[in-house]
Amino acid sequence: MIRAGIIGGAGYTAGELLRILVNHPEVEIAFVHSSSNAGNKIYEVHEGLFGDTELVFSDTYDLDATDVLFLCSAHGKSAAFWAENHRPEKLKVVDLAQDFRDESEGYVYGLPEMQRESIRKASLIANPGCFATAIQLALLPLASKGMLDREVNVTAITGSTGAGVKPGATTHFSWRNNNLSTYKVFEHQHLKEICRNLGNVQGGLRPAVNFVPMRGDFARGIFVSATVDCPLDGEEALKLYKDYYSDAAFTFVSDKPIDLKQVVNTNKCIVSVEKHEGKLVISSIIDNLLKGASGQAVQNMNLIFGLDEKTGLKLKASAF
Repeated sequence: MIRAGIIGGAGYTAGELLRILVNHPEVEIAFVHSSSNAGNKIYEVHEGLFGDTELVFSDTYDLDATDVLFLCSAHGKSAAFWAENHRPEKLKVVDLAQDFRDESEGYVYGLPEMQRESIRKASLIANPGCFATAIQLALLPLASKGMLDREVNVTAITGSTGAGVKPGATTHFSWRNNNLSTYKVFEHQHLKEICRNLGNVQGGLRPAVNFVPMRGDFARGIFVSATVDCPLDGEEALKLYKDYYSDAAFTFVSDKPIDLKQVVNTNKCIVSVEKHEGKLVISSIIDNLLKGASGQAVQNMNLIFGLDEKTGLKLKASAF
């Protein structure tokens, strides 16, 4: 059994991670660290786990007795954690924050559809951001052919869980309900990893991505719509995408319109492509807490431990 530890165990991503790991056939949870909740039952914070586990939060951890560590704390705290702790040589790490997404300190960027083999050989994984996952999966096939040589216009809408568990002015139900807004227009922090990675895929030519993020009035999910000038006709574009993702475990290409409920509560990404005159319109959908965070983290863990990457991740979509 793989002994897994979690740092920052009280947030949304940790809750989703626990939901997966409690039922993962190859994992034993060594500890779930949360200083503010030490001694409390896990299900007292993550109420959906009532009846599934009697684990309690801990304010201590033993990294030497752990095989894989998931860092689920806020951005910036992963680097601070390693400034205060020594990593045992055998310990694998999956960091869900943005601290090492530039692949510094020996971390490998954990988007399996882009670099599965590098992940298999890695000990340190930087889990991608949620918007970054959905947008890169929408554009990777074009980047693989060097076809992101012109401006790409992207609008993407995310659910309220993307803002984290701590309530804020734009996450309260009374503000978010029946409402829609943009934020960080052209300046979202995920743009750095998106443009860097897509640029690397197409030989150093970084695409110009005009990204408009939007807050939706739903809890979870991301819907991306990307538009780019493209010389391929509709059939050629569809074939490119289907060929690129032919061996992907969780990314699927549809020739029909898609909607969020097809992926919410799963680790799937579904992509669709449509050609309108000279423009290609690509839609992609993911659950921001699963393929955009904890599900992808477990997918990466499966890869680095030599498991089938689908292990523990055969989750059913919530259709209604």
